[in-house]
Amino acid sequence: VYKKKLISERHRHRYEFNNEYSKKIFDDKFIVAGFNPDTKLVEIIENIDHPWFVGVQFHPEYKSSVYNPHPIFVNFVKASLKKYLNK
Repeated sequence: VYKKKLISERHRHRYEFNNEYSKKIFDDKFIVAGFNPDTKLVEIIENIDHPWFVGVQFHPEYKSSVYNPHPIFVNFVKASLKKYLNK
């Protein structure tokens, strides 16, 4: 989605992923696609067996507007449209 190694996102929560459970949760289908470089906490996951499955800990809606949509929303709509047109 980003095509970058480092991104900055807005958080507004008090939740975090406990890294002690990584090996139990993430298998050959789920991968950690992004983490906080300072805390090493998981921020983004993807399911590689799904055409478009992304889970994030941040709030992309806070950095999105009608005229400047967040890359995650743009990518989701593109993937949805592609699936719809290929039916």
